[in-house]
Amino acid sequence: MVTPPKKLLIGPLSTAGSGTLYQQIVDGLKREVSEGRLPPGAPLPSFRNLAADLLVSVITVKRAYEDLEREGIIYRRQGLGTFVAEAADAKSREVKKTRAKQLIEHAVREASEAGLSHQDVVDLLHQIIHENGDSSHGHKRR
Repeated sequence: MVTPPKKLLIGPLSTAGSGTLYQQIVDGLKREVSEGRLPPGAPLPSFRNLAADLLVSVITVKRAYEDLEREGIIYRRQGLGTFVAEAADAKSREVKKTRAKQLIEHAVREASEAGLSHQDVVDLLHQIIHENGDSSHGHKRR
């Protein structure tokens, strides 16, 4: 017997938030996976149940699930439901790593335009890491 899906911690969504509602769902589910709250094989709520929980349309949830399925983070089984894929954690982390790299590249460009040297940028990065403590949140380095 399949364990019913637990309540997900991806809300609340906001039209004023960053990205579209479906992208906020995608990002939230990736976060749940990468932080270990949704392990491989875990069942996900149906389109209708998640839509009701998040107060969005079924179409919005369907689009988010389709994107996640295309990325290999979740999979659907006809008549059984939607589940977290075995490779979801690694895929979710890779997506986050790519996004972090883009943000850092943008920050380096901004810093360069502001007249900071490469060493100034490195020093700032070290300072930010130090101020935020160990940012790995208990995850192993990859």
